[in-house]
Amino acid sequence: MANVCVFCASSRTLDARWLALATETGTELVRRGHTLVSGGGCVGMMGALADGARAAGGRTLGVIPQALVDLEVADLAADELLVTDGMASRKTLMVDKSDAFVTLPGGLGTLDELFEVWTTATLTLHAKPMVLVDADGFYRPLLDWLTTLADRHFLKPAGLDLLMVADSVPAALDLLDARLT
Repeated sequence: MANVCVFCASSRTLDARWLALATETGTELVRRGHTLVSGGGCVGMMGALADGARAAGGRTLGVIPQALVDLEVADLAADELLVTDGMASRKTLMVDKSDAFVTLPGGLGTLDELFEVWTTATLTLHAKPMVLVDADGFYRPLLDWLTTLADRHFLKPAGLDLLMVADSVPAALDLLDARLT
């Protein structure tokens, strides 16, 4: 079906519920016939995501900068692992290789990836669907702030509308699948 890029945390110190959410995402992507595109890491939610996809019999494509390969955090079990010269080229390649995007809970790197994809969509550089998984209200403060930006005319409502929001992985993938067909 589609290459679905998932942005998420790679921290090694996360609560088990976030790792379970990532595993569920990988499993559900594969169950729906999609290929996982990820940041190519083997730790934290990123590792759990890829492991979940592979355990379900799916294909994984990782994109990782050489600096992270050197830190020994690369997902060497990926079906395909593309190594870039830096973080910016990593994001560009992830966008190029993907048909849609899912953002799970994460920190600065996850937000950087989300905003890169979202910004380029608002500039009509791509029309690929994007969904934010607001599990347990993780992103509620951010979503409230973004609504304030739109209310103050720093963000066009049409730009805000490009990012779909769901409270669960199945609901998020239902939104993506509806846009991909």
